[in-house]
Amino acid sequence: MRIDALDKACGRERYAVDETPPDCLWAGALRAGIPHGRIAGLDVADARQTPGVVSVLTRAEVPGTNRQGIVHKDQPVVCGERVRHCGDPVALVVAESREALAAGLSRIRLSLEPLPGVFDPRQALSPDAPLVHPEREGGNLLARGLMEKGDALDALGQCAVVVDGQFETPMQDHVFLEPPNGLARLTPSGVLDMIVSTQAPFRDRFEIGQALGLDPLRIRVRAPYLGGGFGGKDGATVQCLLALAALRVPGRWVKMVWPREETFQAGYKRHGAVMDVRLGADADGRLRALTCAMLFDAGAYAHLSAEIMALGMEHAAGPYRIPHTRIEGLCAYTNNPVAGAFRGFGVVQASFAVERAMDLLAGRLGRDPAALRLQNALRAGEENGVGVAAEPGTDVAACLRAAMGHPLWAGRAAWKRSAPPYVRRGVGLAAMHNAMGYGRGLSDHAAAKLELTRQGTFRIFNSVPDMGQGNAAAFAAMAAAALNQPETAFACRQPDTMSCPPAGSSSASRTTYTFGNALLGACRAMAAKLRHRAALALLCDEPDRLVLVPGAVSDPSTGRAVPLAVLAGFLTRDDRICIDQHAMAVVENPPDTGREFKIGFPHRFYSYGACLCSVEADVLTGRVRLAHCFLTVACGRTFSLAGVEQQLQGAAAQGAGLALFEDLVLENGRMRTGDLSTYLIPTAADLPDMDCLALDDDEPTGPMGLKGMGEIGIHGPGPAVAQALEDAVGLCVTRLPVSPQQVLATLEEHVSCVNAER
Repeated sequence: MRIDALDKACGRERYAVDETPPDCLWAGALRAGIPHGRIAGLDVADARQTPGVVSVLTRAEVPGTNRQGIVHKDQPVVCGERVRHCGDPVALVVAESREALAAGLSRIRLSLEPLPGVFDPRQALSPDAPLVHPEREGGNLLARGLMEKGDALDALGQCAVVVDGQFETPMQDHVFLEPPNGLARLTPSGVLDMIVSTQAPFRDRFEIGQALGLDPLRIRVRAPYLGGGFGGKDGATVQCLLALAALRVPGRWVKMVWPREETFQAGYKRHGAVMDVRLGADADGRLRALTCAMLFDAGAYAHLSAEIMALGMEHAAGPYRIPHTRIEGLCAYTNNPVAGAFRGFGVVQASFAVERAMDLLAGRLGRDPAALRLQNALRAGEENGVGVAAEPGTDVAACLRAAMGHPLWAGRAAWKRSAPPYVRRGVGLAAMHNAMGYGRGLSDHAAAKLELTRQGTFRIFNSVPDMGQGNAAAFAAMAAAALNQPETAFACRQPDTMSCPPAGSSSASRTTYTFGNALLGACRAMAAKLRHRAALALLCDEPDRLVLVPGAVSDPSTGRAVPLAVLAGFLTRDDRICIDQHAMAVVENPPDTGREFKIGFPHRFYSYGACLCSVEADVLTGRVRLAHCFLTVACGRTFSLAGVEQQLQGAAAQGAGLALFEDLVLENGRMRTGDLSTYLIPTAADLPDMDCLALDDDEPTGPMGLKGMGEIGIHGPGPAVAQALEDAVGLCVTRLPVSPQQVLATLEEHVSCVNAER
């Protein structure tokens, strides 16, 4: 059981949203409500006179650059002249109560002159499209990239078989349980103290500081456990607004919580994407060439769109051996919601496209889709789609073989024949891969601090937030194993920029790998220190012969031991602390492609996997039920099987949502599915039991041999469900999610064809 499980189950664990200090103020933003317009008038006089309203802030009251963004700082904290999507903030109200806040917001008079908008990334790139950022060069084209290996266009001309298709994936909302929220207070000493539901507390300081003209080192960010994040809290949500409010009312806590509807409107989304793929092979099925053009809908601001596009491009050839590739990426500004990080980070879109292309190829060749994938599976030492050699370790072929040996795949014919009346059954299989970490160009680092307490227990200063993936418990378990102590001897303090050393964000399947390596370094230093300090008490002149035993340091040669609590009593606090750091290794000789990507390309370490899905389609209603799901993964040595299974199951559930449920409907930039009564996600009742298998593997650079694997499980269900539906009813899925209407239309078309033939 995780060390934090009981507190969470009993409701004792405190999340940011649980913190409401006495006498705290409430802050809220007035949103634009239209997708594109010019601010013609903003009258806040009545709002300022509203009883209980403490302050109303507009663009005029924002110090600093008023620009936020992780890499590309083009997003205003508060809009002053123009709004570019419905969720843009135009005023900030601070009030004594939630009721006064609502009243104040309702009394702001906002006059907007609507401007023509653009809502499709393809249309956004046309020369006559309305410009989202008229002042910038390049129009609505935010970024373009090209990754080439060999000569794909020439190679396609020489292929025996070439298939092509256009594939689309929609925007997706994270639907984390805990909404964006936080607290901020300007202390009498001039420190901006914040408690925020955030995935990147250390980076937040610099983003807030840059946007509001503050000294980052005068900003303290604390990040308690998150009630979910999935990338949606990787980047500012409430941070800059809260900081702005706190500056206005020094000394008092200010709280902001976005309701679910505001989260849908103003929060980040997974990028919608359109991908054109051509895939060529020899007559025996050996892959020869691939071209892929990926177009991402960035929404109104850049956020991480270029970086997400780059990772999608890096994965566009799948975990396959393809000698010639040409992968082009584009992302375009639109007046849709802002797109950003989401579990899978561009790989979800790429995986769906390349796996569907593999299905098309298998159909054209008359091949078993699994066998075709296995034939072309990338092996250690072979170059992936962008020219990086795969590291040694268990590969995607092993995962595919495990999936092909599963009864669900081996017995699929009999299972289909046993379908009840009015039900069609099908089974699909997909391969998966996902890079770990930030990639080249920026330090993928973490520093860990470990303290021996006066009581002889240990305190881990966790620098990377735990958004529910269980990294805090994993850190305690790792340290316990490294120091030969019970897990109950460890407490894990959550990130606090004032007391924890810096680390990167909780994202990119990097957290346990990077911080875990740093923590193990601190554990080694702690063990050495304890042996040396204990040597004084044990009258030992060979500290290296001493060993740590639960609760003590022991001398095997004499049988004597000194309890850790006693030892701690002799040491100052500085002497009871050890710190170490780690930076992830990068590709040493990067290929001469993707050169325009200064950060984030390429990656060195990948996890691999395979996913099996079986579906049942109701021929009367068109409704599709995910009947079974099996995932196998190679992600280094398994440190916690329960942790691996939980990550796979959670990720696969989100993948199933993308495949069958989650349809974020936008109509000219306005969201028509802006709450959980209209935006449907799968519940436990909609999902089957999921079987998981972690294959034997080892990553020598990883902490205790593991690799990151928080994202890989999301890539399989989309293409596997699509292949299964084609198997069941003949529907060629090119866009997610699949609707019952599509299934019915396919069945009716089939009936029409049969009748016509008669």
